[in-house]
Amino acid sequence: MQNSQKDFRKKLLGRQGETLACKYLKKHGYKLLKRNYTTPFGEADIIARSRDGYICFVEVKTRESDAFGLPAEAVTREKQRRYRMIANFFCSTLRREMPVRFDVASILDGEIEYFENAFI
Repeated sequence: MQNSQKDFRKKLLGRQGETLACKYLKKHGYKLLKRNYTTPFGEADIIARSRDGYICFVEVKTRESDAFGLPAEAVTREKQRRYRMIANFFCSTLRREMPVRFDVASILDGEIEYFENAFI
């Protein structure tokens, strides 16, 4: 039973982080295209279009403390690989090439730090 409470708390924290990241993006002129976009390769937390026309695939990492490192440090090479596959899938469904970018929203104790071009 305790595990399910822990899982629920983590999901809730993650959703709160995604909501904060969406507010940040809107405030900075991004147009939100998708949230929790699911593909056969995994899920992208947020897909948005920047003012300069990039399609941004945003991984949101949320933590309450830095006891286990900063949130952005949790974006592993495997996660990056999956995001590249998700981006290819998304663009192929639109049947056109678009400039893409991979960003990370790092949220620690309710404060957001946003990294454009966090990986390629």
